[in-house]
Amino acid sequence: MSKATGATSAASGTSGARGPATDSQGDRVTTYNDGPLPAERPAEGKQGAQPYHPPQAYATQGGGGKGGAVRRPRTGAKTTPRTRKARLRVAKADPWSVMKVSFLLSIALGICTVVAAAVLWMVMDAMGVFSTVGGTISEATGSNESNGFDLQSFLSLPRVLIFTSVIAVIDVVLATALATLGAFIYNLSAGFVGGVELTLAEDE
Repeated sequence: MSKATGATSAASGTSGARGPATDSQGDRVTTYNDGPLPAERPAEGKQGAQPYHPPQAYATQGGGGKGGAVRRPRTGAKTTPRTRKARLRVAKADPWSVMKVSFLLSIALGICTVVAAAVLWMVMDAMGVFSTVGGTISEATGSNESNGFDLQSFLSLPRVLIFTSVIAVIDVVLATALATLGAFIYNLSAGFVGGVELTLAEDE
Protein backbone atom coordinates (compact mmCIF):
# COMPACT_ATOMS: atom_id res chain seq x y z
CA MET A 1 0.00 0.00 0.00
CA SER A 2 2.86 2.41 0.78
CA LYS A 3 4.41 1.62 -2.59
CA ALA A 4 1.20 2.62 -4.37
CA THR A 5 1.01 5.78 -2.41
CA GLY A 6 4.61 6.67 -3.20
CA ALA A 7 4.12 5.94 -6.88
CA THR A 8 0.99 8.04 -7.05
CA SER A 9 2.65 10.98 -5.30
CA ALA A 10 5.70 10.66 -7.51
CA ALA A 11 3.52 10.69 -10.60
CA SER A 12 1.67 13.83 -9.60
CA GLY A 13 4.58 15.60 -7.84
CA THR A 14 6.31 16.76 -10.98
CA SER A 15 3.44 18.88 -12.21
CA GLY A 16 2.44 20.24 -8.79
CA ALA A 17 -1.21 19.11 -9.29
CA ARG A 18 -3.22 17.20 -6.77
CA GLY A 19 -3.91 13.48 -7.27
CA PRO A 20 -5.75 10.67 -5.48
CA ALA A 21 -3.96 8.41 -2.97
CA THR A 22 -4.92 5.86 -0.32
CA ASP A 23 -3.87 5.70 3.29
CA SER A 24 -3.13 2.64 5.45
CA GLN A 25 -6.87 1.96 6.01
CA GLY A 26 -7.78 2.03 2.34
CA ASP A 27 -9.43 5.48 2.30
CA ARG A 28 -8.82 7.81 -0.57
CA VAL A 29 -6.69 10.80 0.38
CA THR A 30 -5.97 13.86 -1.80
CA THR A 31 -2.34 15.00 -1.66
CA TYR A 32 -0.76 18.28 -2.80
CA ASN A 33 2.75 18.68 -4.13
CA ASP A 34 3.97 22.24 -3.63
CA GLY A 35 7.46 21.69 -5.00
CA PRO A 36 10.75 21.12 -3.19
CA LEU A 37 11.23 21.49 0.52
CA PRO A 38 12.40 24.86 1.93
CA ALA A 39 15.87 23.45 2.54
CA GLU A 40 16.11 22.33 -1.08
CA ARG A 41 15.00 25.69 -2.58
CA PRO A 42 17.70 28.00 -3.98
CA ALA A 43 18.36 31.27 -2.20
CA GLU A 44 16.29 34.23 -3.39
CA GLY A 45 19.35 36.42 -3.90
CA LYS A 46 21.03 33.82 -6.13
CA GLN A 47 17.97 33.00 -8.20
CA GLY A 48 18.14 34.97 -11.41
CA ALA A 49 20.67 37.50 -10.04
CA GLN A 50 21.67 39.95 -12.81
CA PRO A 51 23.64 43.21 -12.75
CA TYR A 52 21.53 46.37 -12.52
CA HIS A 53 21.47 48.50 -15.65
CA PRO A 54 20.14 52.05 -15.14
CA PRO A 55 17.79 53.39 -17.81
CA GLN A 56 19.45 55.47 -20.51
CA ALA A 57 17.96 58.49 -22.19
CA TYR A 58 19.44 57.59 -25.58
CA ALA A 59 20.43 54.34 -27.13
CA THR A 60 24.07 53.36 -27.25
CA GLN A 61 26.14 53.24 -30.42
CA GLY A 62 25.51 49.55 -30.95
CA GLY A 63 21.76 49.85 -30.55
CA GLY A 64 21.58 46.93 -28.09
CA GLY A 65 20.42 44.58 -30.84
CA LYS A 66 16.84 45.75 -30.40
CA GLY A 67 16.65 48.06 -33.36
CA GLY A 68 16.94 51.26 -31.29
CA ALA A 69 17.69 54.48 -33.19
CA VAL A 70 21.22 55.85 -32.78
CA ARG A 71 21.41 59.57 -31.95
CA ARG A 72 24.04 61.23 -34.12
CA PRO A 73 25.04 64.91 -33.95
CA ARG A 74 23.98 67.13 -36.80
CA THR A 75 27.05 68.29 -38.71
CA GLY A 76 25.31 70.89 -40.83
CA ALA A 77 23.79 72.90 -37.99
CA LYS A 78 25.84 75.81 -36.64
CA THR A 79 25.45 76.76 -33.02
CA THR A 80 25.76 80.47 -32.20
CA PRO A 81 27.28 81.22 -28.78
CA ARG A 82 24.75 82.97 -26.57
CA THR A 83 25.96 86.06 -24.77
CA ARG A 84 24.50 86.48 -21.31
CA LYS A 85 23.42 89.98 -20.34
CA ALA A 86 22.48 91.40 -16.97
CA ARG A 87 20.67 94.66 -16.35
CA LEU A 88 21.80 96.27 -13.11
CA ARG A 89 21.02 99.53 -11.36
CA VAL A 90 23.37 101.74 -9.34
CA ALA A 91 21.12 102.46 -6.38
CA LYS A 92 23.63 104.16 -4.09
CA ALA A 93 27.17 105.56 -4.20
CA ASP A 94 29.15 105.47 -0.98
CA PRO A 95 30.43 109.05 -0.37
CA TRP A 96 33.45 107.82 1.61
CA SER A 97 34.65 105.52 -1.18
CA VAL A 98 33.98 108.24 -3.77
CA MET A 99 36.06 110.69 -1.74
CA LYS A 100 39.00 108.30 -1.47
CA VAL A 101 38.99 107.42 -5.16
CA SER A 102 38.62 111.04 -6.27
CA PHE A 103 41.43 112.11 -3.91
CA LEU A 104 43.85 109.59 -5.37
CA LEU A 105 42.85 110.39 -8.94
CA SER A 106 43.23 114.14 -8.37
CA ILE A 107 46.71 113.61 -6.87
CA ALA A 108 47.72 111.60 -9.94
CA LEU A 109 46.31 114.34 -12.19
CA GLY A 110 48.24 117.02 -10.24
CA ILE A 111 51.54 115.14 -10.60
CA CYS A 112 50.92 114.73 -14.33
CA THR A 113 50.24 118.47 -14.58
CA VAL A 114 53.52 119.41 -12.88
CA VAL A 115 55.55 117.02 -15.03
CA ALA A 116 53.84 118.21 -18.22
CA ALA A 117 54.54 121.85 -17.33
CA ALA A 118 58.24 121.12 -16.70
CA VAL A 119 58.62 119.23 -19.99
CA LEU A 120 56.81 121.97 -21.91
CA TRP A 121 59.04 124.66 -20.41
CA MET A 122 62.21 122.74 -21.33
CA VAL A 123 61.02 122.24 -24.90
CA MET A 124 60.14 125.92 -25.33
CA ASP A 125 63.45 126.99 -23.80
CA ALA A 126 65.37 124.69 -26.14
CA MET A 127 63.53 126.16 -29.13
CA GLY A 128 64.47 129.71 -28.03
CA VAL A 129 60.92 130.93 -27.54
CA PHE A 130 61.61 132.74 -24.28
CA SER A 131 64.69 134.54 -25.57
CA THR A 132 62.95 135.71 -28.75
CA VAL A 133 59.72 136.80 -27.10
CA GLY A 134 61.62 138.26 -24.13
CA GLY A 135 63.82 140.39 -26.40
CA THR A 136 60.79 141.73 -28.24
CA ILE A 137 59.00 142.59 -25.00
CA SER A 138 62.08 144.25 -23.48
CA GLU A 139 62.52 146.41 -26.57
CA ALA A 140 58.87 147.41 -26.53
CA THR A 141 58.80 148.26 -22.85
CA GLY A 142 62.33 149.54 -22.53
CA SER A 143 63.49 153.12 -22.23
CA ASN A 144 66.71 155.02 -21.91
CA GLU A 145 66.79 154.48 -18.18
CA SER A 146 65.64 150.82 -17.98
CA ASN A 147 65.93 147.79 -20.16
CA GLY A 148 62.23 146.88 -19.97
CA PHE A 149 60.45 143.79 -18.80
CA ASP A 150 62.62 140.65 -18.54
CA LEU A 151 60.45 137.70 -19.53
CA GLN A 152 63.13 135.02 -19.08
CA SER A 153 63.72 135.86 -15.43
CA PHE A 154 59.98 136.07 -14.75
CA LEU A 155 59.18 132.72 -16.42
CA SER A 156 62.08 130.78 -14.97
CA LEU A 157 61.70 127.02 -14.32
CA PRO A 158 61.45 127.28 -10.48
CA ARG A 159 58.71 129.88 -10.72
CA VAL A 160 56.81 127.81 -13.27
CA LEU A 161 57.04 124.68 -11.12
CA ILE A 162 55.90 126.51 -7.97
CA PHE A 163 52.95 128.07 -9.79
CA THR A 164 51.99 124.68 -11.30
CA SER A 165 52.23 122.95 -7.91
CA VAL A 166 49.92 125.51 -6.31
CA ILE A 167 47.38 124.93 -9.09
CA ALA A 168 47.69 121.14 -8.64
CA VAL A 169 47.03 121.38 -4.88
CA ILE A 170 43.98 123.54 -5.45
CA ASP A 171 42.79 121.06 -8.06
CA VAL A 172 43.16 118.15 -5.60
CA VAL A 173 41.07 119.89 -2.95
CA LEU A 174 38.37 121.05 -5.33
CA ALA A 175 38.09 117.73 -7.19
CA THR A 176 37.79 115.74 -3.96
CA ALA A 177 35.17 118.06 -2.52
CA LEU A 178 33.12 118.19 -5.72
CA ALA A 179 33.21 114.40 -6.16
CA THR A 180 32.02 113.82 -2.58
CA LEU A 181 29.27 116.40 -2.97
CA GLY A 182 28.27 114.76 -6.25
CA ALA A 183 27.94 111.39 -4.46
CA PHE A 184 25.51 112.91 -1.93
CA ILE A 185 23.48 114.53 -4.71
CA TYR A 186 23.37 111.26 -6.65
CA ASN A 187 22.07 109.35 -3.63
CA LEU A 188 19.30 111.90 -3.17
CA SER A 189 18.28 111.75 -6.81
CA ALA A 190 18.50 107.94 -6.92
CA GLY A 191 15.95 107.75 -4.12
CA PHE A 192 13.42 109.44 -6.41
CA VAL A 193 14.20 108.08 -9.88
CA GLY A 194 15.86 104.76 -8.99
CA GLY A 195 19.42 105.45 -10.11
CA VAL A 196 21.42 104.80 -13.27
CA GLU A 197 20.71 101.49 -15.05
CA LEU A 198 23.56 99.51 -16.59
CA THR A 199 23.50 96.54 -18.97
CA LEU A 200 26.47 94.21 -18.53
CA ALA A 201 27.36 91.48 -21.03
CA GLU A 202 29.99 88.75 -21.18
CA ASP A 203 32.80 88.79 -23.70
CA GLU A 204 32.26 86.42 -26.63
